[in-house]
Amino acid sequence: MTDIPLPPALKPPRPTAKFLLAHPAHFIALGFGSGLSPVAPGTAGTLWAWLAFLVLQQWLTPSEIGWLIAAATLVGWWACTVTAKAMNVLDPGNIVWDEVVAFWLVLWLVMPADFWSQLAAFVLFRFFDAVKPGPVAWADQAFKGFNWRGGFGILFDDFVAAFCTLLVIALWRFFW
Repeated sequence: MTDIPLPPALKPPRPTAKFLLAHPAHFIALGFGSGLSPVAPGTAGTLWAWLAFLVLQQWLTPSEIGWLIAAATLVGWWACTVTAKAMNVLDPGNIVWDEVVAFWLVLWLVMPADFWSQLAAFVLFRFFDAVKPGPVAWADQAFKGFNWRGGFGILFDDFVAAFCTLLVIALWRFFW
């Protein structure tokens, strides 16, 4: 079935708490409410991811966190697809689950790390996600639509931003 985009609204409405709680997919895609932030929802979602990761690592082994990230990616693919379609926006800024799972991946691969190293990872990830240089910009445009392809696209550019973050960290560790 071909994915025909819905006509865009002049200005998409901001999701509300009512929208957040209207469907489990919305609750997940909007990062358990962090995506409702009126200022920089992507940054709010990434901060939530950082805090959640620090809590999760108290109870889960690194292997279990890896499985959680894999499951969160698959569930997030569904949640992002459903929520973007409900919002009638291809890649709404309020959907932050993509930041959550991608930053969990970064933290999972750089831990153990001190606060300053985690902060550097946060700043690098936010830079790559927000500015979208080179491969991140390509990934942001690669998959669009209101079907499974669009849901994957919402996640894909953040995973590329995570890869770029990890590449910079690896180069930093190698040369310094």
